[in-house]
Amino acid sequence: MTKILTVANLKGGSSKTTSTVFIAHALKEMGLEVAMIDADPQGSLLSWAEHAEFEIPVVGKPVTKLHTQIKGIFGDRFDVILIDTPPLDAQAGIVYGALRAADYILVPMAPTSMEFHRLGAIWDVLDDLNEQTDSVTPSSVLLTRALANGISTRECRSGIEGEGRHVLSTSIPRLEAIGLAHRQSITALFGHDKVALELQERGAF
Repeated sequence: MTKILTVANLKGGSSKTTSTVFIAHALKEMGLEVAMIDADPQGSLLSWAEHAEFEIPVVGKPVTKLHTQIKGIFGDRFDVILIDTPPLDAQAGIVYGALRAADYILVPMAPTSMEFHRLGAIWDVLDDLNEQTDSVTPSSVLLTRALANGISTRECRSGIEGEGRHVLSTSIPRLEAIGLAHRQSITALFGHDKVALELQERGAF
C-alpha cells in the first residue's frame, strides 16, 4: 500500500522542498519506488526536478482537496509519495489538504528561537485535524541547518520534546552544499539517508 509523507511548516524558507528532495532520493537508494507532488503554487520542486532531470516522477498539484485526488494521480504504483507544501500562513487550504492526505507528517525547521515559537501554529493545525478525523497522524520534527554540537540544537530539541512532540535523532547540518543544491542533481545525501531510515523505523513507510 502506498504511504504518503507530507512535509509542512508555517512559513517559507524552512527547508521543506530541500528535505523533500533529499529524502526522496534517499528512499530511492533504499530500493523503494518513490514519487513526489509539488503542492506549492510557486512550483520550486517541479522546477528543480525538471532542471536536474530527476528520475523520480514529480507532479505539480497545488489544490485544496489533494486528499481526495491523490489516489488518482499515481494509483498504487509507488511505495512512498512525498508531498512538498507551501507555507501554511500563505496557503492554508492547500496545506490542510496535503496534511489530510498524509500517513506521516514531517516538520523541518532550523533550531532557532524564532522557528521554535512558530511551531505552536503547526501543532494547533495537526491537533485540529486529528480531532476532525478522530485519528492521530504521526509526525516528527526534523532539525535542519543545525550546528554540530550546537547549544541551539540541543535546546530546541529539548523544548520540542518537552511539549510532548517527537524530534528525529538525526539532524541535518548547515552546509553550503545543501544550500546550493537547488536545481542540481543529487549526488550526495548529507545525512538524509539516516533520516529516511529513522522514518522507516517509525513506520512512516
